[in-house]
Amino acid sequence: MQIRALLADTRPLRNPHFRRLWLANIVTVIGAQLTVVAVPAQIYAQTGSSAYVGLTGLFGLVPLVVFGLYGGALADVFDRRTILVVTTLGLIVTSGLFWLQAAAGGADVWLLLSLFAVQQAFFAVNQPTRSALLPRLLPVELLPAANSLSMTVFQAGAIAGPLVAGALIPVLGLEWLYLVDTLCLFATLGAVLALPPLPVEGAVAGTPGLRSVVEGLAYLRGHPVLLMSFVVDLVAMVFGMPRALFPEIAHLDFGGPDEGGLVFAALFAAIPAGAVLGGVLSGWVSAVDRQGRAVIACILVWGAAMTGFGVAVGLAGRWPGAMLLVALLMLAVGGAADMASAAFRTSMLQAAATDAVRGRLQGVFIVVVAGGPRIADVAHGAAAAAVGTAAAAAGGGVLVVLGTVVAALAVPSFVRYRVTAST
Repeated sequence: MQIRALLADTRPLRNPHFRRLWLANIVTVIGAQLTVVAVPAQIYAQTGSSAYVGLTGLFGLVPLVVFGLYGGALADVFDRRTILVVTTLGLIVTSGLFWLQAAAGGADVWLLLSLFAVQQAFFAVNQPTRSALLPRLLPVELLPAANSLSMTVFQAGAIAGPLVAGALIPVLGLEWLYLVDTLCLFATLGAVLALPPLPVEGAVAGTPGLRSVVEGLAYLRGHPVLLMSFVVDLVAMVFGMPRALFPEIAHLDFGGPDEGGLVFAALFAAIPAGAVLGGVLSGWVSAVDRQGRAVIACILVWGAAMTGFGVAVGLAGRWPGAMLLVALLMLAVGGAADMASAAFRTSMLQAAATDAVRGRLQGVFIVVVAGGPRIADVAHGAAAAAVGTAAAAAGGGVLVVLGTVVAALAVPSFVRYRVTAST
């Protein structure tokens, strides 16, 4: 019984609507990750330029920010089932166009980047809408478990997708990866079509625009608990995400080849692997009612783990084999802590906000989740150039701990926040 209590809480799967969405997500996440790998691989194959590959970051981030915020506003006005149907169809069409251009020879890199931007725009509207509807399907006490289950699938896909794509590209070619993604998306379409109508409770009449986006942001000013859920995540990601250092660390500190290799792959896989393990052993999250305190604890563990990762890198010259294992362990511990933190923060946004603003807040969540690590890439790259990779990673972890403590002291209501079970 004690072992069962440690395993993921699967009670949300008793709800047929959530179960269909979750099972469909298992299929579509793998397909989506195939496209994530195929797009930069095709760009590099066509251009031979890493600069063009780097443009995927810009072409992906801008639509995520713009349509993440605007998509949240749409989700607070229109029936959320309708939005999911439209955006899922949009994802199917764009994925099909990826397949078509690859099958035709894929000669135009700008067409490929434009398709990627359109796909990310549909994704940016789809995701906040999907998160905003969960409180309409499940009682509030099951939201952490539901979010943990969803994030576990996403992180597992982040590991399995690139491995499958890497094995299939030489055998089948890029066009087949795009086709598999297209076909997988029909599973989500079927689950979405099975949802009941989900009109927004208390929606304000009118056409959503910039004003409604600003109103959603202004809502946070009067709700410091929700605002702090974004602040502490930015602290954790901006200061504590060292992924930009992995290529240099793998090559110079642990002796891997400069073009990648096993150590490089292991560093990138460690955080999502830890998140998957944390998701499998997430049965405890449903028993936590002091979610603000839990978020603080999880981010402190993340910061301590990133500090430990930096220390291990610094000691790699003396004991490279042992320190590599320690470094991977620290990243995995951080991944598990980040998964739990994200589950609690998402649940807080879903439970503490009214239905009329949930979409916009989930849109902000998408922007923060997408933007924080990208800011971290720039910050860690600059810091490593000045003080070295080990000091940059360890120092970032220390800043996470200090920043989180300051945030907790500045807004004690966030630490005191606790969920109230629905009746």
